[in-house]
Amino acid sequence: MKARIIRIGNSRGIRIPKPLIEQTGLGDAVEIAVQGNTLVISPVGRPRAGWIEAFRAMAVHGDDQLLAETRPTRWDEDEWQWR
Repeated sequence: MKARIIRIGNSRGIRIPKPLIEQTGLGDAVEIAVQGNTLVISPVGRPRAGWIEAFRAMAVHGDDQLLAETRPTRWDEDEWQWR
């Protein structure tokens, strides 16, 4: 597909047809990268995507336990007021 580069103030831009936006899952924000002489536009990833499923799987497999016992520090004993 060919597209025209348009002037937007001092910058340039392209119009992305709605079907392409829907097909690729683009939202209001995108990631833009340069690979060689190619622009790559992709949806912004969600940094914590999949965490809920991973935590549930950990719980199912009993892998959600602390690796080391927590011990109170001197600050916990001297400064903290437990109610």
